[in-house]
Amino acid sequence: MSMDLGIQICDFSWPGTPASIPGTLTRIAQDAEAAGVRSLWLMDHYFQIAPFGPPEAEMLEGYSTLAFLAGRTERVELGLMVTGVTHRHPAVLVKTVTTVDVLSGGRAWLGIGAAWNEVEHAGLGIPFPPLRERFERLEETLQIAHRMWAGDESPYTGRHYRLERPVNSPPPVRRPPIMIGGSGERKTLRMVAEYADACNIFDAGLEVVKRKYDVLAEHCVALGRDPEEVRRTVLTRLSLTESGGEQMPYGEVSMSVGEAVQKLGDLAGLGTQTVTLAMGNDTDPAAWELLAEVIRQVA
Repeated sequence: MSMDLGIQICDFSWPGTPASIPGTLTRIAQDAEAAGVRSLWLMDHYFQIAPFGPPEAEMLEGYSTLAFLAGRTERVELGLMVTGVTHRHPAVLVKTVTTVDVLSGGRAWLGIGAAWNEVEHAGLGIPFPPLRERFERLEETLQIAHRMWAGDESPYTGRHYRLERPVNSPPPVRRPPIMIGGSGERKTLRMVAEYADACNIFDAGLEVVKRKYDVLAEHCVALGRDPEEVRRTVLTRLSLTESGGEQMPYGEVSMSVGEAVQKLGDLAGLGTQTVTLAMGNDTDPAAWELLAEVIRQVA
């Protein structure tokens, strides 16, 4: 099985901020693209989260940053891993992702989840409803996305959202694939099976990842969908150094190329098709040379 790699940029606390942010971010994105990375992801947070830093550390708004990156890259696909459903009105979110898709020439994804960080909601005055309601809003948002990207302008009436005429012009160049983040077996993975093109499972060990894939497949079968239609992806922290064994900023120990290929091979053996890496040394040009070799070996 072939596998592709993505990169998630999680930390913007670089020397000389804020003036240094555009240049540093551009270099990381272009180095990633040159190395052969297929997709580039940001988090959808307004405050920084652990283990990447304290809440007051530098954090960029996700979709405006993706639009910036669309103009500085050519091939890499772009998304947030993952959009908090509480952060934006669903129709505005669909319009925003569509805009990124148009401006990038058809490279946008919609990554989405039920949101979790109550601290930033309270800090910025964003309503943070109970978990059950957040999942209801997530499902309605997914329904609205499918309708708007299908060109359906008919009224939508849900429990939480009402749209009289959801016009979406211009349409996307490519209907943005939908990734749902999270591994809840009863609700989240059921929504993946019904609405999404990809799941996103956090790397909690091979046994956990395999179980989540099995549960997802069960949901797909119950809904009459071929499980192979859903792309299986994993998010992990993995930093590369020549010999491995170095302590990295986010708590992980770096890997050599051989160690990384072995880890990715184990995930591929479970059926994983994409692994997205949060690299603790993503500003180091040498790390991208090593990643290019990893990509060559796992492709």
